[in-house]
Amino acid sequence: MDYFKNVAYLISHVFLMLFIYLFTVHRYSKKKTMGICFGSFLVLCIVDCLKLNIFPNSDVCYLIVTVFQILVTQSTAVFIARNRDSKALFMGLSSSNYVIAGSVAASVLYIYTSSQFLALVGSFMVHLVILLFLSARIRTIWLKSYEKEYVENWWELCFIPIFFYCGFSFLAFFPNTLYENPDNIPGTMIFIITMFVSYVVVLRYIESERDNVDIYWKNVLFESYIKGLENQYSMVEQSEYHLKILRHDMRHYSQMIDALLKQGEYDEIGKIIDYINDVVDENRVVKYCDNLMINVILSTMMEKAHSLDIAIQSEILVPRDIVVNDYEFASVIANLFENALISVKDFEKERKWIDLKIHYTDADLLIQTKNEYEGEIIFDSETGLPKSRKSGNHGFGMQSALVFSERIGGSIGCYCDSGVFRIILYAKF
Repeated sequence: MDYFKNVAYLISHVFLMLFIYLFTVHRYSKKKTMGICFGSFLVLCIVDCLKLNIFPNSDVCYLIVTVFQILVTQSTAVFIARNRDSKALFMGLSSSNYVIAGSVAASVLYIYTSSQFLALVGSFMVHLVILLFLSARIRTIWLKSYEKEYVENWWELCFIPIFFYCGFSFLAFFPNTLYENPDNIPGTMIFIITMFVSYVVVLRYIESERDNVDIYWKNVLFESYIKGLENQYSMVEQSEYHLKILRHDMRHYSQMIDALLKQGEYDEIGKIIDYINDVVDENRVVKYCDNLMINVILSTMMEKAHSLDIAIQSEILVPRDIVVNDYEFASVIANLFENALISVKDFEKERKWIDLKIHYTDADLLIQTKNEYEGEIIFDSETGLPKSRKSGNHGFGMQSALVFSERIGGSIGCYCDSGVFRIILYAKF
């Protein structure tokens, strides 16, 4: 039995499962996920015995076992991932490539030192350094990218780790190993460096796309905010103009009321007073709450609802100063409100309604929207939020609400009851 190869492969499998575990957004609990990864680790180690100990000189056995191990590894990555899609596959394939770098280190160290102990220790240290470095530098970037759809065509990106893996295999392991052909060592080392540089470029690109998406939605919010301010300013100007006319005409109305009093025409006096009240009501600027940002966003959304002939029942309580970020708070309200508008805009008039409740106090925050809906709503088994009908993932509105809720330590839930959809975001400060 070749103990050196057995231990080297075992070390590689340990770090392979660690990579998959750390770089995956888990579908299951931590305990269950660890159990699945450990089970896969045992399977990989057991089948290693076939190609390393039972049939050590069989190229056919080596090829079959290697393909089987690849399937087990990638299936594990996809199986434990929250979203079983091409992004999970990309991560699994990439983990295999990172581990190969440590495996190559074991072979290189053994060739140059002739010491199995130093080779195994060196391989372990290379694996550990790569894991710690990648966890510190790119894990956060990857997990954020995994949660949101910043990049399309992940199936195409999967070709990057596939071709790197094939290149490593043919350079360092099959059909000739580095022990048999040490001249391939410089090329293999350069290939490893090229792989890491390529991954950095890809992940930086993904991070850039994420920043561009965030900037885009912030610009959309600011544009809505500016438009709302312009609308409010226009409404104030128009109201002031009409009220100036009313004040100018009040002298004439007063004279008319005096004359009608002397004549006892009380009904006519009532009509004049009603007309004055109507003018005042028409030119009153609606104020939904004391917070300027929230008030502007609500004014914009209310105007949009009015244009769609949607009835809005609202209960708004937001003070001027709040501890949460005004822009993020306003963005969540706008997104949830807009989702409700889209849901009911094509309904019959009696079904075109939205119930909106926003309560903010020093103790807690509550946002609730209610509206009717049609068709089937598919909920994510992990988050409990509805999935987008277009992509199968959460839309940007739901992502915005979920991120905001997690940031302020709150919870968000959706419920369907008798044809009415309700979403509630609650946080206790």
